[in-house]
Formats: sequence, structure tokens, C-alpha cells
Amino acid sequence: MQTHRPLARLAFGPAAGNGPPSRVLPEEVAVAISYNGSTQAVMMATPADLVDFGYGFSLTEGIATPDEIDSIEVQPTPRGIDLQIWLKPAAAARQSKRRRSMAGPVGCGLCGIDSLEEATRQPQPVHADMQMTPAQVMAAVTALTAHQPLHDTTRAAHAAAFWTPQGITLAREDVGRHNALDKLIGAMALAGIDPATGAFVMTSRLSVELVQKAAMAGCPALIAVSAPTAAAVALAENAGITLAAFARGGGFDVYSHSDRILTEVPDVA
Repeated sequence: MQTHRPLARLAFGPAAGNGPPSRVLPEEVAVAISYNGSTQAVMMATPADLVDFGYGFSLTEGIATPDEIDSIEVQPTPRGIDLQIWLKPAAAARQSKRRRSMAGPVGCGLCGIDSLEEATRQPQPVHADMQMTPAQVMAAVTALTAHQPLHDTTRAAHAAAFWTPQGITLAREDVGRHNALDKLIGAMALAGIDPATGAFVMTSRLSVELVQKAAMAGCPALIAVSAPTAAAVALAENAGITLAAFARGGGFDVYSHSDRILTEVPDVA
């Protein structure tokens, strides 16, 4: 299934031109995430990298680690996509204790949570020695622009990338910021990349569910070009995650665990 398509439209103003205009828009489909034949969640998502999505969603929701998943099947249907995830027995028993049904706009990463406890869950703190210089933070944001083909085509997709001192190693895109991060985390798990060795870089604002997902993955830093919410900052402080936001125009703000941002580079000569 394609991730975008050209659509004709009316255009007004100086950019209208003389001929019939068109825009390339991202695809957005319903993805039903099922475990051992039972639907757990329905997400609106971009129909790409869905196996990565299945692994990442399972990990960040505390349902299963990659080695607890037997297989993932992507099954297109007339109304969307059925993402069938088959769990090993121990994970299947654990999953049955934590169920939710999510159906809502892509901007709502917590839609359908059936209890306040689940919505405000506190993940285990992240302990990692990873540090970055201010120059590396800005370099990570700058490098992200080269890993956004869907955004370049549509101007309507979020990106999540993983940065290490060697640069960006993986990136994923989606119309939903939390979906993009789940896809990235799943791809990293499949590739055997340790999230503790770098930072997640996001094109979106930083909300609670993104901090929860970063903590579940074990990544010590979240960098974004936009703003964090107050709740995200509080959770990041408790979860041991460095939160850097408004990373654009040559600067950024740090909201939690600023000790990972080196203000002076040691002289190793």
C-alpha cells in the first residue's frame, strides 16, 4: 500500500498558478493491532514499516519484548490493515491483564485508555552514561532533515530518528508522532541497536506518551524542534530522561537532567 498519493484541488492566491493544481497527501489508514487473534488497539497510521510498528508498540506498551513475539503478519482488509501479532505464552498471559481499545485522531497517543492509572503510568527510570555537547544536539536536529522523504513529499508527516555520536542511524515517519517513535523503536529492536547509546530526535512537540515510550525503550534523551508539555517535563525528570526542546535556530532549551548536556568539552590532548 502506498504512503502518499497526488490529489487535485482548488487553489487561490499568488501560488494558484494557471493550470489544475495538485498536492501530494500522506495516506492515513486504520491499523487494528491484534494479539493472538484479539484486537488490542486501533490506530490511524501511515501504512509503512508496520512490522516495525508492531514490535515497537508491543515494547513501549509493556506487552512484549521482541523475543516474546513469535511472528507479525500484515493483513490488508477493505477497511484498513489488520496487524496480527502472535505472542509466546508468557507474554500472552501478561497482555490479557492490560487491555485497551484506542480509536481516535493520530495526535492522541492515549485515546481509549480505560483508567487514570494506565494514562499516567510511571516507567522505570533510565540509567545511561550517554552525554552530548550542545553542538551535537543541533547537529542531530540538522541531520534529521535528510531522513524525511514522506515529509518532503507531503509536508504532513512526523519523523523520529535515533542519533549516536556517529550520526543518525535509523529514522521512521508517520502521520502520528507516537506512531513514528514506535516504528523507530521497533526497527531498532530488530536491528539490535541499543537505545541507551544515543538520543531520540523528534520533529513534533513532546507529550507524555513520547516520554513514556522513550523510557520503556531505555533511551536517555529526547530532542525535539517543538515544545514539551509540562506533564512531559515532570515525567522526564522522574524517568531519568534528558528533555531538550525548541531545538532550532542555533539553540535549544533543556528541561530535565541537564547533566547529560556537556557545557564544556574536556581537553583530551
